Amino acid sequence: MTYTGSMLMVVAPSGAGKSSLVNALLKQDKDIGLSVSFTTRSPRPGEVNGREYNFLSEAEFLERKAAGDFLEWAKVHGNYYGTSKSWIESQMKNGRDVILEIDWQGARQVQAIIPEAIWIFILPPSIQTLEDRLRHRAQDDEATIQKRVAAAREELTHVAEANYLVINDDFDTALAELNHVVLASRLRKNSQLARHQKLAQELGASNKQK
Repeated sequence: MTYTGSMLMVVAPSGAGKSSLVNALLKQDKDIGLSVSFTTRSPRPGEVNGREYNFLSEAEFLERKAAGDFLEWAKVHGNYYGTSKSWIESQMKNGRDVILEIDWQGARQVQAIIPEAIWIFILPPSIQTLEDRLRHRAQDDEATIQKRVAAAREELTHVAEANYLVINDDFDTALAELNHVVLASRLRKNSQLARHQKLAQELGASNKQK
């Protein structure tokens, strides 16, 4: 089935600025919805159900999983995480683009099911810059920072699997480039013809006459 909306998967190592870029994009473009993942982990202080995550019991999660409602799912540190297939499809059918903030394993799973899904990798200008940003955030101790840097090196080995690369050196430039990717996704042949049904029918009739 062809949807009028697009699915955009944004992948990045910790410290690359993914969340800041996505939040800025969502403020600029109201036709994009952010997919909120489901999880069985407990809410942390300040987290709101339906904003950071949709919180479920393990039994509820497994019931949804058995029903095939998750486009992708994983168990991390004893907790389940999943992306709702039904919510995403409802948004895309209504012409809204959907952004998934996801890791590379999840992006690979989604693209295997939906080849049209667009994988955008947000990169730092260098590993050293990434490490400097993590240290500047002052949220982690040195051991945690080194673990994040090591994880980033592993994640970046999957860059070749992405469709687009946005290097977040200058924030405004990176945001503009992210906007360009969104625009390009809306101009794809199948998406355009799905939006313009009358024109698609006329083109179909013309091709049959040839």
